[in-house]
Amino acid sequence: MTDEHLLVAKAVTAGYLPGVDILRGVDLTLADGEMIGIIGPNGAGKSTLIKAIFGLVPVRTGTVKLRGRDISNLAAHELVALGVGYVPQRANVFPSLTVEDNLRMGLYLNPKAWVERLAAVVEIFPLLTERSDQRAGYLSGGERQMVAIGRALMMNPTVLLLDEPSAGLSPANQDLVFERVRGIADSGVSIVMVEQNARRCLQIADRAYVLDQGTNAYTGTGHDLLHDPKVIDLYLGTLGRVE
Repeated sequence: MTDEHLLVAKAVTAGYLPGVDILRGVDLTLADGEMIGIIGPNGAGKSTLIKAIFGLVPVRTGTVKLRGRDISNLAAHELVALGVGYVPQRANVFPSLTVEDNLRMGLYLNPKAWVERLAAVVEIFPLLTERSDQRAGYLSGGERQMVAIGRALMMNPTVLLLDEPSAGLSPANQDLVFERVRGIADSGVSIVMVEQNARRCLQIADRAYVLDQGTNAYTGTGHDLLHDPKVIDLYLGTLGRVE
């Protein structure tokens, strides 16, 4: 790994409680325009990794670098200003605010760019225009996820961190979210996506990391991991087999 990558997490050890390490020496790299997935069993440290990158879980040892700059443990607003966006799995919209106000909250560091950034976001999620005056709390799960991702995109991030974007959604809405996420990556935004739906994640990811018990277990292209017998048997199960 080198600092030539856009984002580099090297030998990251992190955890929520003193003396309890959830991540134990995890490595990750992200290139410009790349989409990587993070999969693994429950409790593997997937969400902890993405939170550690975004400064929400303290990095105890190791480093997280953005274009060679050490961003380990920076505050969230500092990371947003540097071009890192984050969409949490839960509580990812302001339910009492309208869709428009949710999007404005995503642009609080640069409110003058409202017209330009709104146009870019609604091009990806046209439904947000129709729902602009509706309170986010009354939207469907899929619509709320669009608002959450759209809000993160308002600051035109270089890196977008997504934590379980398909969680709790119907199969149809899951497919829509995965389609939009892949489209965002194709537009040039580099993405790190934690996802419990491992098979779909590997189908759309350029590369992926498999975490197990807080360490790197496997890494490779999405296609290769999707067809790797060990990954299938250990993490995807029989439903993961692709003929």
